[in-house]
Amino acid sequence: MNDSAATLLREGLMLVGVVGGPMFAVLFILGLGVGVLQAATQINDPAVGFLPRVLATVGVAAVLGGWMVERLAAFVRFAFERMAQGG
Repeated sequence: MNDSAATLLREGLMLVGVVGGPMFAVLFILGLGVGVLQAATQINDPAVGFLPRVLATVGVAAVLGGWMVERLAAFVRFAFERMAQGG
């Protein structure tokens, strides 16, 4: 693997972490909260945990969706420019 491909791969993986990080963090914290609530109340219905996660996902996507798409589009543009230059 040449240096250019390795650089693109590294930057792409970093971008996945940066763009996906807020979504994963919110879902992780919400999942912990719902898990504690379910354990405390002994309500183990899957729907109780599903709806808050879906709403949180939609909320994070609504708030940060533009930023996420902007970052991903900039990376795709950068990757195509690097490939067009031949490395």
